[in-house]
Amino acid sequence: MSPVVDSKSVAGKAPAVEREVPLVVVGAGVAGLAAATAAARAGLRVLLVDEHPVDPELMAMDIPLHFGQRMSAAVRDRGAMLERVVRANPALGDALEAGVEIELGVSVWGAFRPGATLGGPVLGLADRTRSWLVGYDRLVVAAGARDLGIGFRGWEKAGAMGAWAALSLMTRYQALAAQRMVVLGSGPLGLAVATLALERGVAVPAVIEIAAGVRGDATVRRALEGRGVRFYTAHAVREARGSRDEVESVVLTALDGDLRPVSGGETEVACDTVCIAVGLVPSVELLHVLGCRLVFRSERGGFVPETDGQLCTSVPDVFVAGDCAGLESTAITDPRPAAAQGRRAGFAAAASLGAIEADPVHALSPDRSLDDGRSLPPAHEYWRTWLRASLAAGGWDVLACQCEEVTRGELVSVEPPRYLGWRSEPMSARSLGTLTMDGPLHPDQIKRLTRAGMGQCQGRRCREQVALLLADAGEVPVEAIPLASYRPPVRPLPLSVLWPHDEPAEVREHWVAWFGIPTQFAPHWAGDPAGSIPAGQAGAPRMAPDK
Repeated sequence: MSPVVDSKSVAGKAPAVEREVPLVVVGAGVAGLAAATAAARAGLRVLLVDEHPVDPELMAMDIPLHFGQRMSAAVRDRGAMLERVVRANPALGDALEAGVEIELGVSVWGAFRPGATLGGPVLGLADRTRSWLVGYDRLVVAAGARDLGIGFRGWEKAGAMGAWAALSLMTRYQALAAQRMVVLGSGPLGLAVATLALERGVAVPAVIEIAAGVRGDATVRRALEGRGVRFYTAHAVREARGSRDEVESVVLTALDGDLRPVSGGETEVACDTVCIAVGLVPSVELLHVLGCRLVFRSERGGFVPETDGQLCTSVPDVFVAGDCAGLESTAITDPRPAAAQGRRAGFAAAASLGAIEADPVHALSPDRSLDDGRSLPPAHEYWRTWLRASLAAGGWDVLACQCEEVTRGELVSVEPPRYLGWRSEPMSARSLGTLTMDGPLHPDQIKRLTRAGMGQCQGRRCREQVALLLADAGEVPVEAIPLASYRPPVRPLPLSVLWPHDEPAEVREHWVAWFGIPTQFAPHWAGDPAGSIPAGQAGAPRMAPDK
């Protein structure tokens, strides 16, 4: 008697793991390369993956950084970008000499723990053409940081971008398409962007700061002023002006001590790029989907993994290093702490697998504690001040979520997106006040009700803004707002790349009629198949297909 097979069961249908590696390191920045090289020299077989060079299509969606459409056409030359990425990172050569296997242009779209269908932990990897699973014994996540988004009127136009993206385009890619850049934020990040932009031939007419004084190094400020950069302290952006799609100027407004716009205090500055350099956020999406315990540390940029002295997370086989473990005050100007942290993580991972003795870990990788004075001041109050200044200058009808076109006012009013074009009495009665009666405010709840954060950028531009808006409107500390959830895939992927295996040859060959109704769909490129238009309508004008 033949066994009965449940076609809906997942039993026996687990996707195949393509290969197993003792150690996978995610991220080829300073920390990731140091971790991979240290572990390889300790005798481990190491796979290092990094998503750069990123496909132009992902860059256009502001993934993984807020590129703001300011990448030049050169990014479409895959070979040239790969060459530039390698040339900009000499430590790649050291890693190769140590025996590290390096895969560039490969993103990690998911991470999965052992379960009913998986025998061990695996990562989902993808390049431009396919995706696959790789198993590992140990994992070092060195995913870095991403840009903090603070919206203003017109920030959806091409030319509004993040500082980390600008630095990446000026260094790793050498493909920044900007001529005049206004920088928002006068801390170390903003001053670093302004300095490098000038070195790359980009004019920087202004640096904008909401505080009464410049926050960064006074010597760097004087050097920038000597090169014609004007600092507008106690100012905020009222709007970015220009054509329908491009930034052409930015209008600033002076603020009084209570963040109220000063009458007659407006200034318009011509520019094609507005670089948001207010802050950075640790990239913790992989750590979240792996179930690592995350704690809120404002002085380290927000939610960061809880680790022991060897940078092991609450998940015993997962280690962290670099900016995703928490930002440091020297991260922008001095790579040595990140390299030391990477070496510690690499040696610790090797020791946990028995490649080296556990005791020499600290001797091999001398490093100081994460709390030895290298932490930044608490960031979120400063971010909240920027947001409040932006609200005072630009109002509530500014987009918080660009992808889903949700304004700041609609978000705190818990309204569905305007493009849905419907309202109801129960919907109109809903508010943050009614939601708090059901429990603490949560970005996931707001996401389901307003779609804020549900778009193609996966919340990278609006995630922190949503939390700050909820904290202000709900009159609670920012740390009381939970982290909005991450789920695989943490990178957008075409279905043909993510999982093409469920499309048999018959479907590919006859896909236009796979429902068995040949007249249901007529491909617009093939003309009218026989019988697809009723005889009485022959010669009638065709309707253009929906876009």
